[in-house]
Amino acid sequence: MLKIAVLVSGGGTNLQAIIDAVETGTISNTKIEVVISNNKNAHALERARQKGIEALCISPKDYESRAEFNKEFLEKLNTYEVDLVVLAGFLVVIPEEMIAKYRNRIINIHPSLIPSFCGTGYYGLKVHEAALARGVKLTGATVHFVDEGTDTGPIILQKAVAVEPEDTPEILQRRVMEQAEWKILPEAINLIANGKVSVENGHVKIGG
Repeated sequence: MLKIAVLVSGGGTNLQAIIDAVETGTISNTKIEVVISNNKNAHALERARQKGIEALCISPKDYESRAEFNKEFLEKLNTYEVDLVVLAGFLVVIPEEMIAKYRNRIINIHPSLIPSFCGTGYYGLKVHEAALARGVKLTGATVHFVDEGTDTGPIILQKAVAVEPEDTPEILQRRVMEQAEWKILPEAINLIANGKVSVENGHVKIGG
């Protein structure tokens, strides 16, 4: 049984996709152990509580320094002894100590086809604004392992989504969620839960 922690900052639509997929069996062999947010007002926490999943807020605002927050956050996460950490719209920089401890056990969903529109400053609507400004015909989403860089870890899954002429950033964001994010994030978790994902020489191998 794969025990996962889901880290969120906002509404939790990707968290909901994971919860639904676990309930329907689309994600098998998996239990959501805890949902952690840096934002006490995140609707994602309410989504978790409604399903009886432990939900807590650990905010950098409540600590004297980022180092103190990082230490407390990692210590709290460690108490749950999870196998996989899922970043589902988590807008806090992951401490390097956490990346080292959970090497190839932290995954992130990013709303573009990496390496396009990724890296520092590209998050949320900013990604879709940039895609429309560039005039791309295809965008999408990427699930990748987290390393010390920003959106630079090994890619697990990607799914392309068409850009329509009348798109606004908000409309495009919604379509990328519905057609890509909510599909490939649960799929990646299911692959990992069933031993289908390995990392070799910095690249993901699926199968086996």
